[in-house]
Amino acid sequence: MIIPKADRLQHVQEYYFARKLAEVRALNEQGRQIINLGIGNPDQLPSAATVEALHTSASASQSHGYQPYNGIPAFRQAVAEWYSQTYKVALTAAEVLPLMGSKEGIMHISLAFLNPGDKVLVPNPGYLAYSSAARLAGAEPVSYHLSEENGWLPQEQELLQLVQQGGVKLMWINYPHMPTGTEATAEMLEKLVAFARRHQILLINDNPYSLVLPNQSPLSLLSIPGAKEGCLELNSLSKSHNMAGWRVGMVLGHPDYLATILAVKSNMDSGMFLPIQQAAVEALQNDSAWHDARNKVYAARKELVHQLLDTLHCRYQPNSVGMFVWARVPDHIPDVEAYLDELLYEAGVFITPGKIFGSQGERYLRVSLCISAAQLEEVIKRIKNHILQTVSHELK
Repeated sequence: MIIPKADRLQHVQEYYFARKLAEVRALNEQGRQIINLGIGNPDQLPSAATVEALHTSASASQSHGYQPYNGIPAFRQAVAEWYSQTYKVALTAAEVLPLMGSKEGIMHISLAFLNPGDKVLVPNPGYLAYSSAARLAGAEPVSYHLSEENGWLPQEQELLQLVQQGGVKLMWINYPHMPTGTEATAEMLEKLVAFARRHQILLINDNPYSLVLPNQSPLSLLSIPGAKEGCLELNSLSKSHNMAGWRVGMVLGHPDYLATILAVKSNMDSGMFLPIQQAAVEALQNDSAWHDARNKVYAARKELVHQLLDTLHCRYQPNSVGMFVWARVPDHIPDVEAYLDELLYEAGVFITPGKIFGSQGERYLRVSLCISAAQLEEVIKRIKNHILQTVSHELK
């Protein structure tokens, strides 16, 4: 390059999966046929009505121009109605801002509210984008620790200690939690809302997994009394409606916050493609039977993943939520990432190491449910063969 990269990239690395999936592709090009259990990329179809709505709209001559930066009214109203029916949260269309995926919203929110030197509370383990977005905005991500011992829930005493150091402006939570699959309780969210209000922190819940294998009625941060005054929620159709590549998300909350985010967003895109918005309106009409059918597939796969983890002698919570299973690796394995690389290169199975989500994930791994039952059965077979070969080699 004839010029150096920007200073803001000094502490932002290439996204882990961009690098690792390139490694997996290289192995496949060598004929290895790697089975990928690494990412949450839904392999089931959106509803037929959703696809038909996309086709119909895309066939219309007036569908291909620029669209409003804040989305068409029909889509914003459909999101408001979905939140009313699904989460029992009353929203107006003015409290909905469509996004091209909720990942985009993480960056937009960070740029809209953070100044250089501000601090952001991020979960450890947690989604990598929270810290990266903070750094790109010139802010400092500060980890709060989640652990198996505390049920993967924030601890108020630790949060208080971090806030008392000064400079905290924003806090990310993510329930149902990725990567651990932990659900929040209303009581926990009430405490966090009160804490954020007391310390003048903008609290944001990233909520894309609540309809995938839930153990309880889906829960929104905005259902907590008083939350709209100082909280936002991100949501998405990627996981819940099998539309990951469509890039349809939304941020929800008080119109003043959304207007601030829109000031950033309107300088970074030119509106969402109209057929995608109109298809999303249709997707939000999917009935409970459609969601149940999707979850039935995931539930069957989850049983096979549990068999895989039993084979690996890993420990896991059987009632986790979402499209991943989080598991603790046996203590006799000294280096989890090296062990998973061994499985990649010798058994042809890619599994995500928990350490990429933070230091609290050091002894864990994460398995995706987004591959077929037949592939999972093949994974179990490969792992068993690998274990047998390892034992045989050690006995020689």
